[in-house]
Amino acid sequence: MTMTTRLGGALAAMTLAASLMTTVGIGIVAVPAFASAPVADADGCTGPASDVRLFVTITNVRAAKGLVAVTLYADDRHKFLAHHGSLYVGRVPAVAPTTRMCIYVPADGVYALAVYHDEDANRKFNRTTIGLPAEGYGFSNNPSTFLGMPSFTSVRMVVPHSGAQTSVRLKYP
Repeated sequence: MTMTTRLGGALAAMTLAASLMTTVGIGIVAVPAFASAPVADADGCTGPASDVRLFVTITNVRAAKGLVAVTLYADDRHKFLAHHGSLYVGRVPAVAPTTRMCIYVPADGVYALAVYHDEDANRKFNRTTIGLPAEGYGFSNNPSTFLGMPSFTSVRMVVPHSGAQTSVRLKYP
């Protein structure tokens, strides 16, 4: 690996971290009040109850400690990773190596997910002193984040019916 390749990767990681620092989806700014609700309801789903459930499998969870947070976004590129742009953040206890959770979505349609492993359960996406990610993260459709944040188009996913399933693979720094 050349020095240029290593520097390019470091710059990409710093760009990603800077983007994450300003997002709702990674849980570092205020989210709607109901996002602080209990981790899951009696039916095992998070979020405001609806008739449509989405089952999310989060893989590559490195430790069974803390929480896994899943942020749900509507099909609006202007709200994706924007301040107050998410519909809500659902959280469940982390289970390694795979965490499974159920989230309510308002209706069938197109959505996007941003996920992070909140290992210390502080409900924030932690960063190193130089701003790089310190916790695992991922997005719906598992797009590349090598050169920065994924495009909205790359993370859009269709939820065609209640009971649909998707998988997100976490990446750790």
